[in-house]
Amino acid sequence: MFVDTLVNGALAYNEETFDRIRKIYEAFPRIHVPHFLGDDYDDDGQKLSEAISAAKVRSESCSSFLRAAIRWSAEIGTSRNGSPELHVMLAEYIYSESPETDMTKVSSHFVRGNDPKKFASMLANFMGKCYPGEDDTAIARGVIMYLSQGNLRDANLLMDELKEQLKSTNLDFPKTDLIQFIKYLLPTLERDAYPLLGHYGRSIRQVQIVTLYLRSY
Repeated sequence: MFVDTLVNGALAYNEETFDRIRKIYEAFPRIHVPHFLGDDYDDDGQKLSEAISAAKVRSESCSSFLRAAIRWSAEIGTSRNGSPELHVMLAEYIYSESPETDMTKVSSHFVRGNDPKKFASMLANFMGKCYPGEDDTAIARGVIMYLSQGNLRDANLLMDELKEQLKSTNLDFPKTDLIQFIKYLLPTLERDAYPLLGHYGRSIRQVQIVTLYLRSY
């Protein structure tokens, strides 16, 4: 209803309205449900099922509120994609509170935001929990999403910050062909040296698949 008031009243997006949105967001209850459940997490299946159901309802309610606020901020002209601060808020919420973390949605909101350092922190956290083979895809997805918006600066910032954060947590940066390609892609784009990418044919195909997928995001 608060967002409806903002829309109907044609109120401007400013620090005051953002602060009100943030306070409403912070008032939503948090119900902790682990994203990566171990075999010994909870022997009581009913208890776990109830927790997940409650988390889904709460997650959708808060996400809907933030999405509505983003649409309002886009309509009044803060930016074509809506308020970057609200996108970061929604990305953090989906990652930390959703019982079924959708990294594509998380990444899509972070790249519409204005805080690649927080994005890097989230990716570092995810890499410490994810299944083998998911880490390089998550990194490449974030970089390519930035590039799809013409944001080479934040794509580089994401990679640099992620390297630093992984060092501090004693996690290794993936050394897969896909990551090697991404590392080579960024300076190549800065120099417009596209023919030099020919050596990475398989990784290019992987990126093309991700890029096609991004057309719907």
